[in-house]
Amino acid sequence: MAKLAWLPSAIVFMLVLAFVIQLSYAGGEGSLRLEECSKACDYRCSATQHTKPCLLFCNKCCAKCLCVPSGTYGHKEECPCYNNWKTKKGGPKCP
Repeated sequence: MAKLAWLPSAIVFMLVLAFVIQLSYAGGEGSLRLEECSKACDYRCSATQHTKPCLLFCNKCCAKCLCVPSGTYGHKEECPCYNNWKTKKGGPKCP
């Protein structure tokens, strides 16, 4: 039994490592290069009926923030710059 005493520590270490790796791919600010914005925005805007305006603003936001939240909707907390950029009227600028 003493031979397996390290097992709980190893499991905790692996879980923490997996969590850290997940965060690094979550799409935080600066996680994209400018040339990757187009592909990320294509996916982000793929589920909307308003594709052209979505792509226009998504690419604008990505060029400024170098990030696009994961998924086709929501998850804006992954990219504070993207989330906090507002229109003159105070609404969200980035889709």
